[in-house]
Amino acid sequence: MKFIYSLFESRFWVLMLKEMHQILRDKRLLFLLIVLPTIQLLSYGFAISPDVHNLKMGLVDYAQTSNSRELISTLTANDVFIANYSDNEQTLSQQLQTGEISVGLVIPPEFNRRLHQERTAQVQVLVDAVNANTAGIVRSYITQMINNYSQRINPNRVSAQAQPQITFLYNPGLISSWFFVSGIMGVIMTLVGSIVASATVVREKESGTLEQLLMTPAENWEILLAKLSPLSILLLGDVILVLCLARFIFGLPLRSNILICLLLSSIYILIVISMGILIGTMLQNQQQTQLIAFSINVPLGLLSGAITPIESMPSLFQYLSLLNPLRHYITIVRNLLIKGVGIDVVWPNAIALFFFSTVLLVISTRKFRTQLSA
Repeated sequence: MKFIYSLFESRFWVLMLKEMHQILRDKRLLFLLIVLPTIQLLSYGFAISPDVHNLKMGLVDYAQTSNSRELISTLTANDVFIANYSDNEQTLSQQLQTGEISVGLVIPPEFNRRLHQERTAQVQVLVDAVNANTAGIVRSYITQMINNYSQRINPNRVSAQAQPQITFLYNPGLISSWFFVSGIMGVIMTLVGSIVASATVVREKESGTLEQLLMTPAENWEILLAKLSPLSILLLGDVILVLCLARFIFGLPLRSNILICLLLSSIYILIVISMGILIGTMLQNQQQTQLIAFSINVPLGLLSGAITPIESMPSLFQYLSLLNPLRHYITIVRNLLIKGVGIDVVWPNAIALFFFSTVLLVISTRKFRTQLSA
């Protein structure tokens, strides 16, 4: 209790209340925080539907015959699927869960024998249906390719055909909005967070209150922390708002621990706030900050996999996307919400977020301190 009383009476608390009051008084910032995320989420969720190619297909061939190899060659002899061999179904299932592959094909041991007996030879196809649009295209392609293969090996025998048994995982209803909405969440947070954070810094310059801050009996870290805290709280509220919209309008499932999602979202919020502060310290007015923020957010969004699959990008851009914190955040959101995995699966992306937040926070803090000391 003593700590709480001292906090309420501290200079940091006064500065934070001042910052919160300024943000809530600015109608343009409130529009960015509330109206813009809602409009963007609804627009992207209802409107977008991309094409896909270069999907990784996990293959388990128990038959190991010329017929099974010919079937695999038929499926991978185009730019839709890329072969990725696995030892067993357990490995295949794990690769699907972690996102290493998008499709799995299991050819049973009796595949060749059933074909020679002019009986139906079934193969199992597992599809990661988090992206419902991709899953629908995959189903059509695989069905068509296997039918063509069956007609080619037995043109006069309709009974001796291979038939796929397709199982859609994580999104059995093939709801496209689940994929796009979960991606747009990250795009919205990046755009709104960077613009609002940069605008708050530039506003101090334009109104002349930055000089007043220099005259207050407060340390630089207190001033910076007072700016970070209200923005972090408001942007975390944005995350909750977007999650509610996604859940009740689009039916997006919340299959994992929501507290883990909010915790990792908080780390990403620090990233976008640091980006905004860095932009604000380098520019002189709000028009410049908004222009630069939009210019930065467009490539970040395109290289994040929010709208188009990263597998469809050229190899160079796939590697460059690893340097994009938004890609890691979107991967975390989709895995937690739709697949229902735990931190044991998304920990590489969580470490990447922590790294980016540390680096950007240190750089923006030093830049802000330099401006205060100038």
